[in-house]
Amino acid sequence: MPLLIQNRRIERPGSTVDLFARYPHLQENARVFRSKPVVDVDPKCLLYIQQREFAATTPADNSVAVLGSDDATTCHLVLVRHTGSGAACLAHCDGSSTWSEVPLIVKAVTSLSKDPAKEGRLELHLVGGFDDESKTSHKLSLNLLSAFQRQKEDIHLETCCITEMNDVLVDGAHRPGVHGIGINIKTGEVFPASFPHKGPAEELRSARTFTGGQMADIYDSNKGVVKIGPCKWSPNLDISFWLSQDDDTILKYLSTSPTAEPPHFVQHIKSTIQFLLEHPSSDSVFPGGQPQHYRRTEQGDWENVNQT
Repeated sequence: MPLLIQNRRIERPGSTVDLFARYPHLQENARVFRSKPVVDVDPKCLLYIQQREFAATTPADNSVAVLGSDDATTCHLVLVRHTGSGAACLAHCDGSSTWSEVPLIVKAVTSLSKDPAKEGRLELHLVGGFDDESKTSHKLSLNLLSAFQRQKEDIHLETCCITEMNDVLVDGAHRPGVHGIGINIKTGEVFPASFPHKGPAEELRSARTFTGGQMADIYDSNKGVVKIGPCKWSPNLDISFWLSQDDDTILKYLSTSPTAEPPHFVQHIKSTIQFLLEHPSSDSVFPGGQPQHYRRTEQGDWENVNQT
């Protein structure tokens, strides 16, 4: 069990309450993290990670200075960083396939940290979830901790702002205190964050997840290229039903945490459905079964490019 806290291997906790009781400094670290100001990240230096995506890079990357993700309610944001190389991977996990996702996240960092001159250790930061009624957050928290314990590498748990330690009461309702995080790739600083811009290809990427796409690596840091797909979906006119429903109905049936979603959740769902109706077959988005590629311009925007 190579998950460590303060350089000591930990036993699998029976609950998150048990974990925080055994390691009170994790509670204090979570409180400190939650109290930090939320940073609005400049999109010109950002690579945004959507649900069921991950991306890894290093300080040598000239296209990406910040990895970030938000809109996490029961979802957890998982960040692994190597202190020697500075390589970092951020993932937005929803519990759909935790046991197969965690090895991908760890490998993404170790594969970028092979220089023996840059000795260091792997550090883990977990942020997300809250004290939700269905206990979805609790289950995901424990599954993530267990999955990291099963990795062969020693991994040091540094930030654990999850579930009840990320819970706040707003008008009597439980909500997550921190919805989003960013990491400054150059310095390694991890901070609460929000992201007004979630590109490139926000609707396409949302459509991939909405139609059942699994966790995907979206970035080649050596080339500075974002790669989306290819993925498959078939025409489904039935989803147009949701466009005529009121907000409460959409929240009730299409969210794991209807009372805790951000204000733009319903519009995001409707935009995704509209995209799928306008592109009823994935073949029109991925001609010849080829992925979509995006590269950062000198102005800092992501543009669609033909991969050479």
